[in-house]
Amino acid sequence: MNDEEKRIPVTAAVRQLRAARAAFTPCFYDYVEHGGTRVSAESLGVPEHAVVKTLVFEDDQKRALVVLMHGDLEVSGKELARLLKVKSVTPCRPDVAERHSGYRVGGTSPFGLKKPLPIYAEASIRGLERPYINGGARGFLVGLSGEQLEQLVNVTWVQVGRPGG
Repeated sequence: MNDEEKRIPVTAAVRQLRAARAAFTPCFYDYVEHGGTRVSAESLGVPEHAVVKTLVFEDDQKRALVVLMHGDLEVSGKELARLLKVKSVTPCRPDVAERHSGYRVGGTSPFGLKKPLPIYAEASIRGLERPYINGGARGFLVGLSGEQLEQLVNVTWVQVGRPGG
């Protein structure tokens, strides 16, 4: 085991990736509170568009759901609510998001969620050659192929992104 492999945190996400024998590249950066995907993208030398945020939302009935979105875009709650045929969809408060996902905010991953949640992903993520997604810990992303993402996570592809990151 090399030094980088020793540094890989053993998170629920990493356990799921390893169980699926997914080929992923561990990517480390210095986590900055409220730094967002801009910090990780700059640190890794990749476009912010290739860094995928894992966001936890709730609908008007307090049902949790996950949205995967490009780092340089934000989620249109109105558009997502329209697609889901609910009155509203809003981001969860950090404590609520952590309760739903099992991860600390800033380290939320779509892999190894505490409980099964519906996962919606911006359709253009599908076309990324190598998306970088949180590996379940702050300061830790995993790079994998777009095809692997689709194989590992049961996603519903949507178009709800808008400029604003």
